[in-house]
Amino acid sequence: MTASPAASRARSRGLIALAVAVTVGALAWGAWWLLHGRGFERTDDAYVAADVVQITSEVAGTVVAVHVDDTQAVAAGQALVELDPADARVGLEAAEAELAGTVRRVRALYAQGSQIEARIDERRSALAQAERDLERRRSLEAEGGVSGEELAHARDAVTQLRAALAAAEQELRQVQAQTEDTTAATHPNVLAAAAAVRNASLALRRTRLVAPMAGVVAKRGVQQGQRVAAGAPLMAVVPLSEVWVDANFKEVQLQSMRIGQPALLTADTYGGDVEYHGRVEGLAAGSGAAFALLPAQNASGNWIKIVQRVPVRIALDPKEVEAHPLRVGLSMDVTVDVHDVSGHALGAGTAPASRQRPEVGFDPQVDARIAQIIAANAGSASPSASGAHRLTR
Repeated sequence: MTASPAASRARSRGLIALAVAVTVGALAWGAWWLLHGRGFERTDDAYVAADVVQITSEVAGTVVAVHVDDTQAVAAGQALVELDPADARVGLEAAEAELAGTVRRVRALYAQGSQIEARIDERRSALAQAERDLERRRSLEAEGGVSGEELAHARDAVTQLRAALAAAEQELRQVQAQTEDTTAATHPNVLAAAAAVRNASLALRRTRLVAPMAGVVAKRGVQQGQRVAAGAPLMAVVPLSEVWVDANFKEVQLQSMRIGQPALLTADTYGGDVEYHGRVEGLAAGSGAAFALLPAQNASGNWIKIVQRVPVRIALDPKEVEAHPLRVGLSMDVTVDVHDVSGHALGAGTAPASRQRPEVGFDPQVDARIAQIIAANAGSASPSASGAHRLTR
């Protein structure tokens, strides 16, 4: 049974309309991709990353308290672990005792200088008297008033007194070399002992471990009563407010990427309703295969080319992360807008400012304690300026 001419014409018009619609759609899609769509690079091989700050003990000791557990949020400066402070306290007391003893030994040096100065005055007076006696005997020798033996004894006495005076002056120089231009508080030995007190104080303070930054506790492996060594990892703190995304793009997608280009991200944990806005921050120095524990050996007869992926670091908006927190390792979908290629090529930009741990200064109470110990043991010790004047006169 053949179709009517009207039905054939209608079917032909329908096919033509369908072909026209498909052609127009293809042209529209091609124009969109050519003018706009090709300016985006997308990957779903992307994961959340963050710094994992290891908490380690700087001193050895026995754990007496653990104040946090895994998944617990901590603030910067919050106590995490406490070690037994008994050994550190004993070390601090020993250092303070050594400082007091050092100050007294330095004080004895100043006193020794004064004693030597008095001895020098005495020997100079005796030498002057002996020289006068020698001159008097020499004047009487021509008249036969003294014997040769008596004159020889007088010469020997002058020689001995000169040698004794030179020895005393040399002894004073040695004392002055240890005390010149110093006081009991600024003497090198005292400064070294004071540094030992500060070091012992730091060891005592380091028995209390605190969080260096705000974050979430992870990988806690320390237990109460455990003996830990210096440098042993106890736990980690992950600052989830400062996460970023490592997006693994194929090498053929990197040609138009530049630092600073905007990126749109979604997380599988929130779905497509929650979007994150970020920017390209940097590119890894090599592909994942290049830094693997066992790098691929491609110099073989059955080599097959595999497109490599390179991690691209995407910085996120902190406010959006605060509103919708992320966890390390979560999967992300990343779309980078590569229309603007005026920025630096990946790897040629400046690195972000590094985060530096605040310097732990000396406790003012320790400095006050050191000054108190020095003052209590120094007495009136002072440099022997008069002795230096005597030797250079």
